[in-house]
Amino acid sequence: MTKLTSEQKQLIEKIGIYHEQQGFPPATGRIIGLLYVSDRPHLSFEEIIDTLNISKSAASNALNLLLQMRLIEYITFPGDRKRYFGALLENWHEEVISKMDYILAFSKLLRKTNELRGSANPEMNEKVLERIEFLEFLSREVPALLDKRLKERKK
Repeated sequence: MTKLTSEQKQLIEKIGIYHEQQGFPPATGRIIGLLYVSDRPHLSFEEIIDTLNISKSAASNALNLLLQMRLIEYITFPGDRKRYFGALLENWHEEVISKMDYILAFSKLLRKTNELRGSANPEMNEKVLERIEFLEFLSREVPALLDKRLKERKK
């Protein structure tokens, strides 16, 4: 079990609540919180369930989801059958681009809804179009901002 201060525990809970509000299962956000708060880069499955006091099933499901989303990674050590999980910190820019792709895909679906609805509700069409235009704006601007940030960081 990883020893945590009360401040670390509170922060893990806040990170967990944030992720729950984003639609993740409760254990998922708490695991991410633990992996960010921990002073060790990787924790075993057993350390995660013991520290967070969560079930094996909840931990397993959450870890699989986080691995699938490429938010965490795992490593192994020769002679040790355990997997050790850590936050995947190198791919944050890929995550941003992936979310922009998702936003753009959703804006295309919204555009199709306006086409299918026709002109029967022009006020709604205009409000949906405003959202579409903003999502498309984000999908164009965020990659440029990301490139700018990465270039600044290299200086």
